Amino acid sequence: MKKTIALILALVMVFALCACGKTAPAANGNDKHFEKLTLEFVPSKDADVIIAGTANLPELVKAEMAKLGYEIDEVHISVGTNYDATGEGMSAGAIDIGWLPGGTYALYSNDTEVILTATRNGLSNDSTNPADWNGEANATKKDGEQVTFYRALIYAAPSEYGKKLAEKVNNGEKLTWEELDGAKWAVQKTSSSAGYIYPTMWLMENYDGKKISDLSNVIPIDSGYGTAFSYAANEQVDIIVCYADGRNDYEASWMLAADKQDETGKQGLGRPDSIWNELNVIGVTEGIYNDTVAISKKSPFYTPELMAALQDCFINIINTEEGKAIFDVYSHTGYAKAVDSDYDGARAALTAVDG
Repeated sequence: MKKTIALILALVMVFALCACGKTAPAANGNDKHFEKLTLEFVPSKDADVIIAGTANLPELVKAEMAKLGYEIDEVHISVGTNYDATGEGMSAGAIDIGWLPGGTYALYSNDTEVILTATRNGLSNDSTNPADWNGEANATKKDGEQVTFYRALIYAAPSEYGKKLAEKVNNGEKLTWEELDGAKWAVQKTSSSAGYIYPTMWLMENYDGKKISDLSNVIPIDSGYGTAFSYAANEQVDIIVCYADGRNDYEASWMLAADKQDETGKQGLGRPDSIWNELNVIGVTEGIYNDTVAISKKSPFYTPELMAALQDCFINIINTEEGKAIFDVYSHTGYAKAVDSDYDGARAALTAVDG
């Protein structure tokens, strides 16, 4: 009877492992073989650009994890349809590792845990005066010291109304709430740090607690910043919000013919003048703690040993020339080990925006 019970229990464990689709770590921690590791990026850049830019990452991850003593048969990369989709996928355990902005991580941190914070080259401009960001002479360069923060900018599009807003700011005048409320805004999902949370905080600080949700004409975008820049170029909106080096990413495609693509695959936007002249900054937010690399708490990789290995894996990869080229798609130039408390500020920002 005891042998029969033991056999049944063994079969149950086998079926359970097969059902999950991955080889889970053994209870004694000696099993270092996994069938699959799933990685997902949020669409802060165009999805096809991210997929093309990270095409070599799976093989690098498998090779690096093998050096660290772990065998992974397949590394799968995807791009979420929006920020929340990636957070929800991680909460459900469908995604092992996600590249989440600080605000998105804060929203889903009950079900995920940060393992790394991105570092990036600081910009040549960090002024809090929006007029200092505008025009070809002030074109930003990514040549500053390594930093663990970035800013969001509020941009006036080259629409007729957007030009009026930009002209006033460039003349050193402050915009009124009524002027901002008269504009058509394009914003990202509410969990986006640069695309919603920090622009909301900028409004709250400068306009007596008013928020994006108080504006009369807001278009929420699910598909990422590429859509926002397209709306701006086509003069469909008057204001967009984005991370501070967003114009760098769309500089080449901004004046390119609509039937052509730049070297990263972005479709031409067909504008007549430089993005630095046409897309003017009218607001500068506080600093935002950099993006995370986070792990799902339901992942079979969620153990202290495996998380430490994954930290070393991605740090080692980004310290190679090939790795730097891959993560340049996110403007990440390095990774630093992180803990959850690093994002207490992001949680406070979420509370302020939702409160």
